[in-house]
Amino acid sequence: MKVGIFHSFMSPVSDVGTIAEFGRRAEDGGFDSLWLGEHVAVFDDMEFPYPGSRDGKLPVPAGHGMLDTVCCFAVLAAATTRLRLGTGICLVPQRNPIYTAKEFATLDWLSKGRMDFGVGVGWCKEEVLACGYGWEDRGERADEFLDLMQALWTRDVVDFQGRHVSVKGCRMEPKPIQSPHIPIIVGGHSPAAFRRAARVGAGWFGFGLSPEAASRCIQGIEAALRDVGRGLAGFEIIVAPPGRPSADTIKAYADLGIDRLVLLHGASSAEKLLRGVDELAALVAAA
Repeated sequence: MKVGIFHSFMSPVSDVGTIAEFGRRAEDGGFDSLWLGEHVAVFDDMEFPYPGSRDGKLPVPAGHGMLDTVCCFAVLAAATTRLRLGTGICLVPQRNPIYTAKEFATLDWLSKGRMDFGVGVGWCKEEVLACGYGWEDRGERADEFLDLMQALWTRDVVDFQGRHVSVKGCRMEPKPIQSPHIPIIVGGHSPAAFRRAARVGAGWFGFGLSPEAASRCIQGIEAALRDVGRGLAGFEIIVAPPGRPSADTIKAYADLGIDRLVLLHGASSAEKLLRGVDELAALVAAA
């Protein structure tokens, strides 16, 4: 089982030097991948609570702000050579698909083929609306945007006619280095997410799941894959456990057949941020 690390870089804790050093320590510490979360804006009042915290609020301290993932990945690509870089997740239906395809193709090119494109439809209604898109049709829009992005990554000239976006005679370079394109890793715990993963995914990302919850989701993934004539062979199962797991819990995920475990990491200062990478690396080595 491979082990990655998940973090959301924030101001004022993370500057260019801290981000670069974080990446180098993760790589030297034996982690195979680094995953970054994405939110472009936060809201004091939300219709739906954040599923990853007890109080339903995003864990963003007052005076802090989540840095843009694309900018952070550019720094990390320059600072590392082996570490895979993944979005956990990219909020596809609230993004312009042309810009998103260009940004991640460029990142794959700059990193020499080390990007993983984790995607999802998002849970924050206020953020989707603030970005200028509708809420109820975000799943349909995500599917359409992903189809267009794959076309832009693999075809010389793209003609695409959709309900939400259309292009004609569109050329985009550079193409991703990875073939046929950047791996799409679909996040989400709903039947719709499982179907999306089975249709376009090279893998699935389950966030904040205990071994028991992960096992139930894997059963749903397997059923969705069977429906489209696929199996788990060649399909990557990625899980981020809640909190910091023990060595025994890490083994429990391995026993489930998880392909990659992504450990969550947060810190309130640059010193704790960097020290925490080393501590997590020691935990994994002990397990």
